[in-house]
Amino acid sequence: MEFLYEYGMFLAKAVTIVVAIVAVIIVVLASTVKHKSDKGELRITNLSEELEVLKHGLKEELLSKKQFKAYEKQLKAEEKAKDKAADTSTGKVFVIDFKGSIDAAEVASLREEISAILAIAEKGDEVVVNVESGGGMVHGYGLASSQLDRLRQADIPLTVCVDKVAASGGYMMACVANKIYAAPFAIVGSIGVVAQLPNFNRLLKKHEIDYEQHTAGNFKRTLTVFGENSDEGRQKFQEELEETHVLFKAFVGKYRPELDLVKVATGEHWYGQQAIELGLVDAISTSDDVIMSLAAERTVYKMRYQVRKKLADKIAHGASLSVNAIFNRLIEKNRPM
Repeated sequence: MEFLYEYGMFLAKAVTIVVAIVAVIIVVLASTVKHKSDKGELRITNLSEELEVLKHGLKEELLSKKQFKAYEKQLKAEEKAKDKAADTSTGKVFVIDFKGSIDAAEVASLREEISAILAIAEKGDEVVVNVESGGGMVHGYGLASSQLDRLRQADIPLTVCVDKVAASGGYMMACVANKIYAAPFAIVGSIGVVAQLPNFNRLLKKHEIDYEQHTAGNFKRTLTVFGENSDEGRQKFQEELEETHVLFKAFVGKYRPELDLVKVATGEHWYGQQAIELGLVDAISTSDDVIMSLAAERTVYKMRYQVRKKLADKIAHGASLSVNAIFNRLIEKNRPM
């Protein structure tokens, strides 16, 4: 038995080495091939249909045969009524998820999703965006907010749902919506601007290290990480932060003119229950409840733009899974009792 176990381990190692070598060769060859397109693909999921399938399966499991037959009969009648009322439909609902990072790199997918919606949207359609972000770079979230504004400009009703957090740049996006829903303990607000950086100038001087920085223009660089910062530079940097804050407040005020900006644009954040009292959000609800209520009357589609993985990445991932599977099977088969 011990011999079989040792043989199995040897065989597993041999197979692992061979597969690894083959995988490396394939990856190298694949990396030399020029990809025709690095573009992603748009995936559309019918959430209404998925909910109906789930509901049907639960009914079949929980109801008696007689009750389930009655339910199916009722379901057919409802489907016929829906088909008759198709001409007077109240429109479709498109759902987008935006989970933002500090640089708002996800805006690349967001712009594709919104462009697709604008290309097919009809009168009566609506868009729901689930925003989750604590903010980040001004230009990144400024662009993300501008993407949402494209929907407003096209007169497509826009709803934003905040389940966890929409602060700073996240709230900059949320405020564009016609209506904002927030979960009771979702973090909302933080209408302010922050910037921080270390300075190693004294450390460099201590070790007799010179640092030079050359600029054309007095304020090409206000503060620096390695050079000696001046009071004049600090003052200019603070002025730039204040200017950004003024623009941020003006942007929020444009879409939510009823807000008391003096009260809410202090950089503070609030939970959903507090935010509704301040006018930062319009209603307390989770995105799940919002979507389910919409799906009861309208067809809801989930839009997701996904970047395609490169061939080399797919092959390497597949090879890794194959090696692990083979190794695990051999271990199980030859494990001593």
